[in-house]
Amino acid sequence: MNKLFARFASDKKGGGLVEYSLIVALIALGSVTAMTTLGDSIETGFGKIGTSLDTAVNENEYAGGN
Repeated sequence: MNKLFARFASDKKGGGLVEYSLIVALIALGSVTAMTTLGDSIETGFGKIGTSLDTAVNENEYAGGN
């Protein structure tokens, strides 16, 4: 068992892949955290935009527009 562990400990071939995997995982974690934190604000902003567009379309219809 010690020989097997020593062989894996001394093998450097997969080191770069592990490091890149950790970087990708940290970026993904940061992205999810940011989206979760800002999600309500973004949803509110798009809701306001949607309401404004609905109001503008309705006013245009009442004014005789198409």
